[in-house]
Amino acid sequence: MKRVVVTGLGALTPIGNNMNDFWKSLVSGVCGAGPITRFDTAKFKTRFACELKNFNPLDFINKAEARKYDLFTQYAVIAADEAIADAHINFDELNRNRIGVIWGSGNGGINTFDQQLTEFVLGDGTPRFSPFFIPRMIVDIASGVISIRHGLRGVNFATVSACATSNTAIIDAFNYIKWGKADMIITGGSEAPLTQSAVGGFSATKALSTLNENPQIASRPFDIQRDGFVMGEGAGAIILEDLDHAKKRGATIIAEVAGGGMAADAYHLTGTHPEGEGAYLGMLAALEDANLTPADIDYLSAHATSTQQGDISELKAAERLFGAQNNLNISATKSMTGHLLGAAGAVEAIACIKAVQENIIPPTINSTAIEPAFKDIFNFTLHNAQQKETRYAMNNTFGFGGHIATSIFKKYID
Repeated sequence: MKRVVVTGLGALTPIGNNMNDFWKSLVSGVCGAGPITRFDTAKFKTRFACELKNFNPLDFINKAEARKYDLFTQYAVIAADEAIADAHINFDELNRNRIGVIWGSGNGGINTFDQQLTEFVLGDGTPRFSPFFIPRMIVDIASGVISIRHGLRGVNFATVSACATSNTAIIDAFNYIKWGKADMIITGGSEAPLTQSAVGGFSATKALSTLNENPQIASRPFDIQRDGFVMGEGAGAIILEDLDHAKKRGATIIAEVAGGGMAADAYHLTGTHPEGEGAYLGMLAALEDANLTPADIDYLSAHATSTQQGDISELKAAERLFGAQNNLNISATKSMTGHLLGAAGAVEAIACIKAVQENIIPPTINSTAIEPAFKDIFNFTLHNAQQKETRYAMNNTFGFGGHIATSIFKKYID
């Protein structure tokens, strides 16, 4: 089996439009929540989200591309381009047949779908759909566009597992390289769900916070007063590479992928198993894949969306796996970024990768009254980032339908 390393990162998030700004905001405890500006929310129960700030796609791509792509694909292209630049890749010097793209999105081009369907319904019944309607909307188009943009002819597909989507993509990419089927894969996920239908739909499931009077503190994972998640948007991109391939081209190695595991709750359409059965099995599978024990993990990036059932079930699974370990840092970066749905796993994987590279654990902000049964069991890294030697970081993601994906990253040692 090949060793798989991380050689490039890219981020486009509600707390930073590039990697440096994102990481600086994350360790500083900056929150990206505020009123929704994309549409009139007057009649919506939830009127806030974590939007990108000062984002103009034309700062990154040309007008022709912007017209062809839905927002989620624009986000994907921009994050992937940053990761490619960060990895100092010259594709002309490499075998493009051995370089792939595995990219995920939970909702794909929902902005395009909303716009085109609204125009049709408000029209006279004549179908005047754009020729770009289907290619803008379909979930796999982001992986296709990244491939086309750089002439990459290796493995190429999209993953969809709701909010576990981009972590699933990362694990798939890791496996393809580990098995020797690719030299390098651009992986991650993007999401642009801040539309009337998406916000209204998630609100109907009672999953969203309604703390409209104070959006900045609405995402408060593990807090007994939590009332739902805060929707976010953006993208995270990671360059994964065969270690020997990375060394041969003189790449800077940021971290190494240790393992990944997937499982299912097999319980409910939208709710997590009350005892965290799937979460436990996913984390256990990742540990087994990495040949590690629970005691090896220094940092757990929790899925922790700030919903009542989801947070408590994940804590039960963590206690079952890790026991009472004050030594284990847990944090919930969604308290700052909001929940990026299908892109969450990639952005939070980047947080794990930076944690092992920089020995800094990002904080959990906003949470002041931690669930009593767990507040003394784990170190929740409350309010402030923590300096800590971090050898291994685990990243949890869970999705509607019971999907579970857990990845583990480790400090690179030659």
